[in-house]
Amino acid sequence: MSFGRNPHVTKAETAEQKAADASDEGTRRRAHLDAAHLWERAAEREKPGKQRDAHLARAERNRVQADGQDPDAEDETPATLPRVGGPVEATSAPRDPKRFN
Repeated sequence: MSFGRNPHVTKAETAEQKAADASDEGTRRRAHLDAAHLWERAAEREKPGKQRDAHLARAERNRVQADGQDPDAEDETPATLPRVGGPVEATSAPRDPKRFN
């Protein structure tokens, strides 16, 4: 650990990665709740401002994901028709570098 860095940020990002890699619903939910808790702890260590607000927003986003909802959806009805003519979007989860080979 280096001086002057918030250790909870790295832990929260790791918990988010565990949630993305989870094989079952219970594990995914627990990892999102852990990530939300760690983002709140990271926010406590920051001075009031953009970083603190960003950490709190990520905590709320993880709590919504733990409930099984899509945090990016603005309304309650899911979009059933795909976009026509647009590029196909890849999954938002980052790829694990250990699995490249």
